[in-house]
Amino acid sequence: MISPPNSQPHAAASGVSLPLSDESNRSDRLDLSEQSAQCTLAHSVEQTGVGLHSGVSVTVRIHPADPHAGRCFRRVDLPNAPCISATIDAVDQTTLSTELRAGEATVRTVEHLLAALLGVGIDNALIEIDGPELPLLDGSALPWVDAIQRAGVVPQAAARSTVTLQAPFWYQKGDAFVAALPAPELRFSYGIDFAEQAIGNQWHSWSPQQDSFAAAIAPARTFVLARQIDHLRTLGLIKGGTLENALVCDGDQWVNPPMRFANEPARHKLLDLVGDLSLLGAVPQVHFLAYKASHHLHTQFAAQLRPQLTYSG
Repeated sequence: MISPPNSQPHAAASGVSLPLSDESNRSDRLDLSEQSAQCTLAHSVEQTGVGLHSGVSVTVRIHPADPHAGRCFRRVDLPNAPCISATIDAVDQTTLSTELRAGEATVRTVEHLLAALLGVGIDNALIEIDGPELPLLDGSALPWVDAIQRAGVVPQAAARSTVTLQAPFWYQKGDAFVAALPAPELRFSYGIDFAEQAIGNQWHSWSPQQDSFAAAIAPARTFVLARQIDHLRTLGLIKGGTLENALVCDGDQWVNPPMRFANEPARHKLLDLVGDLSLLGAVPQVHFLAYKASHHLHTQFAAQLRPQLTYSG
């Protein structure tokens, strides 16, 4: 997500990984309680592209990993190829993306790939990258999802943890918040509110039992406000942003339509939330509800939520 989150407001239940399916085929929408085995990729996949903020071309290779390995980034361009675990403890900074750190090694803009991995049910993966930032690709998670689906998802001889939340939990800053409410099924709901007429007030609510991640969430692209572009560039940000990898909103119109969804910005913010919450490792069966939040609020919420969760298995 490029635009500061609503900065201009108008005024691995069972260690949940989301079911892989086509939105038109409801028979493929598996009950999450049936997803008891950890999963990894059947084969390695590779993507090359340019980082949103760094503007640096990088290559990412995603490999199968052993049970209980989790999702881990390896900076193969650095001495000794240090690994950075995709966990909430590794969060470093969250300025217009989520960055992880282990010692002196960092990796930035991880949220789209992590959302894709969670969205297609990958618990364990080794992610090799030869630069400091994940490529933005088309600005959505769809290229990652497509590559992982082509590689295949395979179950492993290890059970996922069961994660439960007993009582509602909220994290709030001003009128922005993220909440988790115990619920009969996993659901994510996200609201945004911008002064720009082309965006305005939008909401999207998504349950993986009803719509697949691949069809309903993954295609939603990142967006930026035209009036903020020059300022962001003076800060050394969005060096790799183009009209091919980000939607640009200019007041009451989009500079580079067409939109993939009428509420594509809200869906993209929900995508970011899924990626940031994946840093918990496994998410509980709750209704996640967010409004005017940000990567900072997402990750602070996740860090505060974790002690409230009960893990078993």
